[in-house]
Amino acid sequence: MRTLALAALLALAGAAAQADGIGGIFQTQANDDGNVGMVQFYDCGGKYCGRLIKSFDKAGKEIKSPHAGKNIVAGMTDDGGGKFSGGTIWDPGADKTYKSKMELSGKTLNVSGCVAVFCKTQRWVKVK
Repeated sequence: MRTLALAALLALAGAAAQADGIGGIFQTQANDDGNVGMVQFYDCGGKYCGRLIKSFDKAGKEIKSPHAGKNIVAGMTDDGGGKFSGGTIWDPGADKTYKSKMELSGKTLNVSGCVAVFCKTQRWVKVK
């Protein structure tokens, strides 16, 4: 009985650790203008979404964005092992949405937007 309780506790701890890994705030890679965004991940109906909460110019000064509060990443499924798939990513500059996948390695989140088999990947860094 003790072994079963311990196994259940360890399984819950592992699930919480994974959720904590993608939870939080990530700084995006700079866009063509040198601006970066802060994207906060959260549970959205059993999947993961990421909303833009702040933007900064290339000098590091906070700038207002009409996209603040909007989801940049939506509907990601946790595949385990730091991999996420099945969601989308929205490029506000081009106003286009792409199929997406992500992979978390330490504090680096590789975020890919894909059209057919062609993908472009950005590296986002966890800041909080």
